[in-house]
Amino acid sequence: MGSDARSSAGDSTLSDESRSNSTQCRSALDIALAPPRAVIGTVQNTSRHLEKMLARRAPARAMLAVPRTANFIGSTAVRRVIGGGPDTPVPSITPALAAQVAMDETILALVMGPNRFPNRADYERVGAELAYARLLFETEGWLDDPASYHRQPPPLSDPVITRGWALGQSYERLLFQSEFSPRPEEPGADRWNSYHQNRTASATVLRHPGEPRPWVVAIHGFATGYPFMDFIGMHARYLHQELGLNVVLPVLPLHGPRKITRISGEAFLSFDLVNTVHGLTQAVWDVRRVLSWLTTQEPTAVALYGVSLGGYIASLLTGLVDGIDAVVAGIPVVDFPQLFTHQSPHHVRLRAVEHEILDGNAEAVHRVVSPLEFPARVPSGRRFIYAGLGDRMVPTPQPHALWKHWDQPEILWYPGNHVGYLWSRQVTSFLRHCLEVSGMVTPDGAGEDWEATVAGAAR
Repeated sequence: MGSDARSSAGDSTLSDESRSNSTQCRSALDIALAPPRAVIGTVQNTSRHLEKMLARRAPARAMLAVPRTANFIGSTAVRRVIGGGPDTPVPSITPALAAQVAMDETILALVMGPNRFPNRADYERVGAELAYARLLFETEGWLDDPASYHRQPPPLSDPVITRGWALGQSYERLLFQSEFSPRPEEPGADRWNSYHQNRTASATVLRHPGEPRPWVVAIHGFATGYPFMDFIGMHARYLHQELGLNVVLPVLPLHGPRKITRISGEAFLSFDLVNTVHGLTQAVWDVRRVLSWLTTQEPTAVALYGVSLGGYIASLLTGLVDGIDAVVAGIPVVDFPQLFTHQSPHHVRLRAVEHEILDGNAEAVHRVVSPLEFPARVPSGRRFIYAGLGDRMVPTPQPHALWKHWDQPEILWYPGNHVGYLWSRQVTSFLRHCLEVSGMVTPDGAGEDWEATVAGAAR
């Protein structure tokens, strides 16, 4: 018994000595590591200071495109070895793809300057607006039934029609009062109503004389909205001249002649996420009015074709409007809160979460304007999507989400960036194919073989 006691006492003594030695060792280690830790802290602070300093200079920010492009190329190379997802092909790594990715990354780096970051008052205001909007939308039942949030606009029967000329193409211009206004109780309603330039809606029209024909409603992307831009960006002259279709190009709110800042659409897509809800809602309202005017033109068929932001609007309209014969969503974004989270600098994301903007309120409020909340009313065989495998502005998860929501319709993944569709023969061929399948264009045997085009896009 005494021996056990002695042993226990000895163990206790050894344990005390061990703890004392351990404490001394840690103290010595802390002393030894103090200079390196101080150096590391100094280096980190200096790095942050340099990063902020460089961020103020656009040429320096553009250099961020180099490591970001390298990261994309590296991750793509790994995916080609281990295999990509079952639904999204992995592109071949080519100089052309690398150049297009670098183009997107450079643009993103240039526009993400400190002068565009929200300040403390912005966080507080936007956070309060979204919190109130969520409470209001829940109370009114709009989150449970997003379609009930959208009101039926009055028909457009007698717009003012003028004429214009752009890129060697004459066109008609429709002008009409939008008559849209957010409900008075909605946050940001007074601010939105103060945008006087935005009250006059317009649309550009390209139509053939003679017998009734199919119409394509072509909805432009962000920062455009002028005929000289949209004739190129929306394949308008190709649709009109080569395919023989009538085309109408509505101008989205706060874009083109409706803009209120130097940049077309700037107030539509910004940190003011409530503004984005109003903008999307008015866009749907205005296009529905244009569609009502189209019914007076005796169309033989009507297709929606949207690109980027326009792809969002076209996708949303398919869940709200009957009588659409086909829809083509090009490089479509479908979730702006998620896109904001993905594209914003880390510190902006953290502050947005801190003010309960992201990770809750923005996602909930945007449900009323989300294409993913509305079942498509267009027949499944007449829904089409194309998207860029190197698109850094609308990353592939966005069009992929729409593809899944639309029950996996025909989709073209082209090996290019956000604007690579403009010079992609695959996209042009795909667009014609979509309209042929939908019965809006008669096949004439011209052009590339379609199956070969799709196979080439996947390689």
